[in-house]
Parts: sequence; C-alpha cells; structure tokens
Amino acid sequence: VQLQASGGGLVQAGGSLRLSCAASGRTFSSYAMTWFRQAPGKEREFVAAINWSGSSIYYADSVKGRFTISRDNAKNTVYLQMNSLKPEDTAVYYCAARSDSYYTRGREYDYWGQGTLVTVSS
Repeated sequence: VQLQASGGGLVQAGGSLRLSCAASGRTFSSYAMTWFRQAPGKEREFVAAINWSGSSIYYADSVKGRFTISRDNAKNTVYLQMNSLKPEDTAVYYCAARSDSYYTRGREYDYWGQGTLVTVSS
C-alpha cells in the first residue's frame, strides 16, 4: 500500500482544515488507518484511528471533540477533519496503515505516507 497525505497548510487558531490520505492498492478496505503527528522537537504521537469498516474509531484525548476521522473505501481515502485548531496542533501529520486492528503505537504500522505540515498561528 502506498499512501499520499495532503491538505495541510497555515490556518489561524480556531480555524479548520481537512487532511486526506489517498491509498493505492485494492486491499485498502481491509486496512486499519491511523493519523499520527510530530511537532518540532517532539516525539511522534497518535492522533486518531479507524478500523477497516469505519465502525470503530479512537481518538487521542488531546483532539477528542475537535477532530473527526473518516474513510471512504470506494475512494481509497481516509480523512481527518480538524476543527477548533490550536497552536499546539502544529505538526507534520502522517497517515499510516496496517492490516487487522489499529494500534496507537507507530511501530505497529507497516505503511506510512510522506506527511503533510499543519501550522496553526495564534
């Protein structure tokens, strides 16, 4: 599976962005998909995950109620709708895929996108 993340940019605090992660391959619908992020000088952290069907979703506490993960298996794409953005959300956002269930640990993932930069100004 090859992943291509897009949709990052510069936004003011309180604003919104929608990230997309397009996947190649016919088995996208069998993969759990997850968003991670890495801020400058910090370790990569889990943001949100969705199982293959979209019936199971999990968020980091820091984004719960503000971010929404979704997927469209017909389009081989997973989304991250980010609302009420804060300066501390500034990071490079990565999408990742793995077969079977999702995990919050990045090392469990087989496939990674290249990352898209989100910058939130105060």
